[in-house]
Amino acid sequence: MSTTKRLYHEAVKEKKLFIAGFIILFFAVVTELLGPVIGMYIIDHHIKDAGETINMQPILQLLGLYFLIAVVYAIMSYYQTIVFQTAGSNVIKHLRTNLFEHIQKLPIKYFDNLPAGKVVARITNDTQTILELFTVMLPTYIAGFANILGIIIVIFYFNAKVGLLALIVVPLLFFWLMLYRKISDKYNHIVRERNSDMNAMLNESINGMTIIQAFNQEAKIQQEYDELNKEYLKNYERIIKLDSLTSHNLMGIIRSAVFLIMIYIFGQSFLSNEATLTAGMMYILVDYLTRLFNPMFNIVNQLSVLEQARVSSNRVFEMMDETPEIIEQGELLITRGEVKFQNVSFGYKKDELVLKDINIHAAPGQTIGLVGHTGSGKSSIMNLLFRFYDPTEGQILIDGVDTKSVTKASMRSRMGIVLQDPYLYTGTILSNITLGDNRISRQTAEHALMRVGGHRVLQSLEQGIDTEVVERGATLSSGQRQLISFARALAFDPKILILDEATASIDSETEAMIQQAMDVLKSGRTTFVIAHRLSTIKNADQILVLDKGEIIEHGTHDELIALQGQYAKMYALQSGR
Repeated sequence: MSTTKRLYHEAVKEKKLFIAGFIILFFAVVTELLGPVIGMYIIDHHIKDAGETINMQPILQLLGLYFLIAVVYAIMSYYQTIVFQTAGSNVIKHLRTNLFEHIQKLPIKYFDNLPAGKVVARITNDTQTILELFTVMLPTYIAGFANILGIIIVIFYFNAKVGLLALIVVPLLFFWLMLYRKISDKYNHIVRERNSDMNAMLNESINGMTIIQAFNQEAKIQQEYDELNKEYLKNYERIIKLDSLTSHNLMGIIRSAVFLIMIYIFGQSFLSNEATLTAGMMYILVDYLTRLFNPMFNIVNQLSVLEQARVSSNRVFEMMDETPEIIEQGELLITRGEVKFQNVSFGYKKDELVLKDINIHAAPGQTIGLVGHTGSGKSSIMNLLFRFYDPTEGQILIDGVDTKSVTKASMRSRMGIVLQDPYLYTGTILSNITLGDNRISRQTAEHALMRVGGHRVLQSLEQGIDTEVVERGATLSSGQRQLISFARALAFDPKILILDEATASIDSETEAMIQQAMDVLKSGRTTFVIAHRLSTIKNADQILVLDKGEIIEHGTHDELIALQGQYAKMYALQSGR
């Protein structure tokens, strides 16, 4: 389906408002066209033929009618603007809501290759440009073409020669609309892309400002941003030059040519004594020809808005066309927490496997430790277990059910995760534990926080669990963020728990506290722990050692130490033996 048709389908959702706007617009155009007729009537019937004495009463009455028409036109224009603004805003509200809902259904791999700033740009900047299409460009074009059509009809009624002259201008306008679109399309695409790139870079730079400043990379980052900004400005200036060359300049030349031809027609008529035009008729023809070019100026001036909106619409609908994750039919209520990986292989890219023939069996309530060097496949196992991705080969079973056959929502409802760098949202400690879920009461959240040692979090905070949290929890220590993340997982009471390198970023004192919290969390739950510090998984029921996507060792801590393999070397290195 073309972009134009899709925009039409979006607009149809507010058809009552748009129809009301078009009706008001139609009457506003008709009202505006009545003015010159009154002027012609005054000239021909009350001034030209009045002789030495002019009766002012009918003239004043007609002028009063003219003023009344102007007031009615102003009122209609006001309501027309309000109606179109409301309709356009509603369309964009629905579009943004649908787009945001859609991106939440997209697979994680889609976002692997698309920076967050580019996603934000499409939801905010591009939809804002589309808003201008409905609130500015659409009424301008409809009113403009309605005015042009009405004026040409009236001019034809009074003088066919001048009407033909006016009619010739319309194909020129359409020709220029098509030519402008072809020329500006490339520049508008580049402008929107560079705008997205700058948003992405800003987002990335703000999130990584600590690293940028720590490594004195400010100048380099500034240079990269300046290069993007220069390319954006270069192409935007090309659009401005194109607009400047073709808006008033082009229309001004055409208007001058039309008036010269009209003067020639009138002059020839008078010189040949074939003049049939009255003074009033000359006034109305000149007035209407002048009015004919006003909407043309407006239409040409909105060409850049039209093209930017078209490009933005393509970008928005391109994202909407991304295939969402398949919504499976089955539901899974995890009751035991048994997990099996059966001959699982997986790759983020085709023909590049990061996991090869993985077999795991975690009995209900067991703790499974995952160790290995960076890139060995530990996090990939967690991604598969949570179904951020599906395996390329093999099966993952939870309580004997293939995870591919059930909805992710039902599966994840009894699963919890604690990340190495816990993400906290703007709000309070309470809202970060409950995540706004009404099923988690304040009492449950407080109890969960206390069970994981939360008194150490709250003792330095005056407002306790109601303490405000800024984005990413930047004002809290890493240990406090970690404990809040633990409390969040505990409050949702999962049957399967994933601890992603939970103690890699904390000091030894806090590690002991976290270890106690982990013991609370693991009780009665199947737990997978990605460990940097092997001391945190000494008591695990199973320890899996991964290397280059394969399980090379498997057993308990004592068994692996006795094996004197890779795990024993890693443990000896960490313990200083």
